Amino acid sequence: MRAPPSPFRILGHDAIGAALTLAECIDLMRDTMMSVSRGEAVLPLRMVMPLPEGAGAFALMPGCMTGPAALGAKLLCLMPGNAARGLSSHTGVVLLFNTGTGQLEALLDAAAITALRTPAATAAASRVLARPDAGDFALLGTGEQAFAHLRALALVHPLARVRLWGRDPLKAEAFAARARSLVAAPVSVCGSVEAAVDGADLICTATASPDPILDGRWIAPGAHVNLVGASVQSASELDIEGVRRARYFVDYRPSALAQAGELARAVAAGQVGWDHIAAEIGEVHMGDHPGRTHRDEITLYKSLGIAAQDLAAATAVLAAATARDLGVRAEL
Repeated sequence: MRAPPSPFRILGHDAIGAALTLAECIDLMRDTMMSVSRGEAVLPLRMVMPLPEGAGAFALMPGCMTGPAALGAKLLCLMPGNAARGLSSHTGVVLLFNTGTGQLEALLDAAAITALRTPAATAAASRVLARPDAGDFALLGTGEQAFAHLRALALVHPLARVRLWGRDPLKAEAFAARARSLVAAPVSVCGSVEAAVDGADLICTATASPDPILDGRWIAPGAHVNLVGASVQSASELDIEGVRRARYFVDYRPSALAQAGELARAVAAGQVGWDHIAAEIGEVHMGDHPGRTHRDEITLYKSLGIAAQDLAAATAVLAAATARDLGVRAEL
C-alpha cells in the first residue's frame, strides 16, 4: 500500500527572519540552554568530515529534545572560500521530523538558522556573565557572524564604544561603515588585536583563525570574553594564558571536553585541568551556578554550538511560519 503524502514546509532566509526576531531568539536560547543542562536533550557529538584538498568540511549535528519536543538534524557545508564568491561560508539545511511519526515536517535554511541562534546564545550568556555596565566592546573578526554578534550584543549591553579588528584593513573599514548604521556608539578600526582589546570590558572573537589571535595578558581585569569562531579541537582563538586567567563557561560540557581547542591546549600544557570548566551556561541561567563572582573576575563563554540550539530555533520558526503561512508547502 502506498503511504499517504507527507506534507512539510520549506523555509528560506526571508521566511526565517520574518518568523523569529533576534531579540526573541535570545530569550529562546536562554530557555534552550537551561533545558540542555536539565538533561532534556539527546545530543551526539557533531561529526565533521574534512573535504578533499582543504576545500572545507561537511558537518552533521543530530539531536532530539523534550522541551520543546523536537527531533532533527543540521547538515552543513563549511566553505571558507565562499566569502570570495559572495556566498555564505555556512550553507546547508536543518531538517525537523515529527517526534511521534518520524515524518518530515520542515526543511529550513541552515545558514539563516545558524546566523540567528549563534549570536542569540552568545548574547544570552554574555548578559549573565559580563558586568552589568560592560559596554567597551572589542570585536575581533569581520565576517557574517561578527556582524550578527554586534547586533545581538547591542541588544543586551549598553555599548559605549566599539573597536574592530580584522586581518584585511579594507574589509574592516567596510564592516565599520555598516556597523555605524547599526549602533549609536562610536565605531573605530584598530590595526592590532592588542589595541582593540586594550581596556575593553567586553570582547568577542568571531574569526576563522586556527591559532590564537588573542593574548591573555591583554585582557583587562573584569572583562568578559565570548569565544565564537573556533569550533574544532584543532583551532584556538585564545592563548593558554587567557584560558588560565578566566572563569571558563561552556554551552555543553560533553562538546567542550571533545572539541574546545583553547581548553585542550591549556590542559595539554599542564596549565589547567578539565575541571577548569566552571559550569554549563544553562546552569548559570537556572541559578544553579553563580557565574561571575566579583567585579574584577575575567569570565569566558566558549560557544561551540549544539544541535539543541538549531532544533529550538527551527521549531519556533516553524510554529510562527505555520501560523502565518510563511514559506512553501511541499509533499514527499
